Amino acid sequence: MRERIVMLDCARGMAILGILLMNITAFGLPKAAYLNPAFAGEPSLPDAWAWAVMDMVAQVKFLTVFALLFGAGLHMLLPRGNRWITSRLLWLMAFGFMHAIFFWDGDILLDYGLVGLLCLGVIRRMSNPRMLIITGAALYLFGLIILLLLQWLIADSPPGRFWQPDIADRIYEYYWQTTGGPEAWQVRLGLLHDSLTSLGMQYGWLLAGSMLMGAGLMRCGWLSGEMPLAHYRKAAILLIAAGMVINLPGVLLQWHVHWSFRWSAFVLQIPRELSAPFQALGYVALCYGWWPTLYRLRIGRWLSNVGRMALTNYLLQTLLCTLLFNQFGLFMTFGRAGLLLFVPGVWLVNMIFSALWLRIFSQGPMEWLWRKLTRLTGGGLKVQLM
Repeated sequence: MRERIVMLDCARGMAILGILLMNITAFGLPKAAYLNPAFAGEPSLPDAWAWAVMDMVAQVKFLTVFALLFGAGLHMLLPRGNRWITSRLLWLMAFGFMHAIFFWDGDILLDYGLVGLLCLGVIRRMSNPRMLIITGAALYLFGLIILLLLQWLIADSPPGRFWQPDIADRIYEYYWQTTGGPEAWQVRLGLLHDSLTSLGMQYGWLLAGSMLMGAGLMRCGWLSGEMPLAHYRKAAILLIAAGMVINLPGVLLQWHVHWSFRWSAFVLQIPRELSAPFQALGYVALCYGWWPTLYRLRIGRWLSNVGRMALTNYLLQTLLCTLLFNQFGLFMTFGRAGLLLFVPGVWLVNMIFSALWLRIFSQGPMEWLWRKLTRLTGGGLKVQLM
C-alpha cells in the first residue's frame, strides 16, 4: 500500500514540475502569450519551435495529470467524511483566492477547490467506477463542444487584448506586474472574474470531467497501481503516441494560419484539449510502469518528495518566478525559448527544498497549515488513514 502511495506522489510531483513548463511563459510574458506566440507579431523561429514543442508535450497535459490525481485524491478522502473534505476544499479555495489576488493571476487552486466541491457529491454517490469514467468523459467532451459553439459565436469578432494586446496594453501590464501594490491587486481581481467566467462557461467542464475520470480510475485500481508493470508500460507508449497524433494537426494548422484569432482561439484548441487526457494518462503510466527503475535511480524519490509537498512547491514556484520576473525586472525581457532556461533551476530548488524539508518534517509547511485549518473547521476524522 505504501509503495502505491509513493507512486501517486511521484506522478503528482511530475505534474507539479511539468506545470511550470507552461506557467513560465505566463510568469515572464504578457497574459496573451500563454496561448498565442504571435501576441506581439510574428514570433522568432526559436520561440515558434518552443511553442510547438511545449504544445505537443506539456500544454494542458500536466494540468490534466494534476486534475486526474485530484479526483483520485477526492475518492481516497471519502472515509474522512463530507464535512472534513468540504472544509479542506474551502480552505484550498481561500488559499487560491489569496494567491490569485496578491501574488499571481495564473492561480489554479481556486478552480480546483470549487470544481472539487461540485464533483464530491458525484464521486460519493456513484459507486460504479465505469460510470464515473463515462460521466467524466461525457463532461469533458461537452467542454469541447462548447469550444465549437464559441468558434461559431465569437471567432469573427476582432481579437481582444487577451489574444492580441496593443503596445499600450503591454506597457500597462509591465507597469502593474513590476510595480505591484493595490493597482495590481485590482487588476488581478478583474482577471479572476474573467477566469471564473471561463471556468463556468467552458473550462470547468473539462476540469470536472478529468476529476471524475481520475476518481473512477482510482476506484477501479488503475491509478492505485494495481495493474502489472507490463500493462502500464504498454499503456504509456500507446497513450502518449495517440495523444501526440491527435494534437499534431492542431499545432501544424495554428502555425500555418500564423496563430490568427479566428481559427486558433477556439476551434484549433480542440486537438490539444482532446489529446490531453490520453497523454496525461500516458505520463502517469510512464511513472508506474518504470517505477522500479525510477526509484533505483533516485529520480522517483525526488519526484515523490515534490509530490508530497505539492501545494508548497506550487506556491514556491510562484514566489521564485514573481521574484525573478516582477521584482528583479525580468518581465518581458526574454522570449518563450529563453524563458524555458529558467525552468531547470526552479525544478532544482523544488527538489532540494523538498528533500531537505522532509528529512525533518513529515509534510510540507503549507500541507501542515492546510491540515491544521481543515481539522479546526472540519472536525475530527471519521477514520484514521495512513
